[in-house]
Amino acid sequence: MAGIVASTPGHAAKPHSSPVTDKVGATDVSLHYVQVDNVNVFYREAGSPSNPTILLLHGFPTSSFMYRKLIPMLADRYHVIAPDLPGFGFTQSPDRSQYAYTFDNLAKTIDRFTEVLKLQKYAIEVFDYGAPVGWRLAVAHPERITAIISQNGNAYDEGLSEGWSPIQKYWKDPSEANRNALSDFFKLDAIKWQYTTGVTDANIIAPETYTLDAALVARPGNADIQLDLFLDYATNVARYPEFQAYFRKYHPPLLAVWGKNDPFFLPPGAEAFKRDIPNAEVRFYDTGHFALETHVSEIGSVIHQFLDRNIPRR
Repeated sequence: MAGIVASTPGHAAKPHSSPVTDKVGATDVSLHYVQVDNVNVFYREAGSPSNPTILLLHGFPTSSFMYRKLIPMLADRYHVIAPDLPGFGFTQSPDRSQYAYTFDNLAKTIDRFTEVLKLQKYAIEVFDYGAPVGWRLAVAHPERITAIISQNGNAYDEGLSEGWSPIQKYWKDPSEANRNALSDFFKLDAIKWQYTTGVTDANIIAPETYTLDAALVARPGNADIQLDLFLDYATNVARYPEFQAYFRKYHPPLLAVWGKNDPFFLPPGAEAFKRDIPNAEVRFYDTGHFALETHVSEIGSVIHQFLDRNIPRR
């Protein structure tokens, strides 16, 4: 099993802080902080920087912790970087009065994060919220994107389920009542539901996943950050045509690995990639939203094979 080594927040000012260890194995995961403008970004890293890079972007309500098993699976041949987005995980984020929690701003921070780490080219794996962040990176810098893996990361109207109805109601009428009505999304039972819905055996879901997510979301002030992002998600849907135009113009190698029982993002959203990228590969798994929690071995193997076929070695 891959080990974990850590650097402390005291290393944050250094663009690529060295882990506190004498030797790090090829697939060991090291933990870092790096200052990106006014955000102190926490990230996980594994693999040799001389190898092609893959940037893993998580979603709501989780963090880079969701990739804890996938990272060492890819790190034998790839340089793997998984940051926590502002407002999530262990990234140290400013107050809402000092940082606008919008997807445009999240993407700007992650864009700067890649520049601080001097990542000139990289593949992206996007999940949930990580998708609109990743799509913005791709539209802004198509020359940097070597490949895309979408794990329940949507870019099409037909991918949105009825599970979005309460949030869509908030988009149409951003009243205080509609905002407050969404607060149940942050409760432990609701977060656990996201992990277990659509899973054939809920007992295989590690309790530390939803417990950690719930604890971090419950930090003072974080609920308002998440509600700001719920409202701003409407901007992602509005930009779907722009993201789809990018797919049509550049035809990046794309693999969709999808939990087919996802209560939020439907299988037609995965199939739709083929409309704009005819060679897109689409695979479905009998699981829910957090497909890596139940099928990481199968999905990790498919991702590795996809990257091996599509990313030239340095």
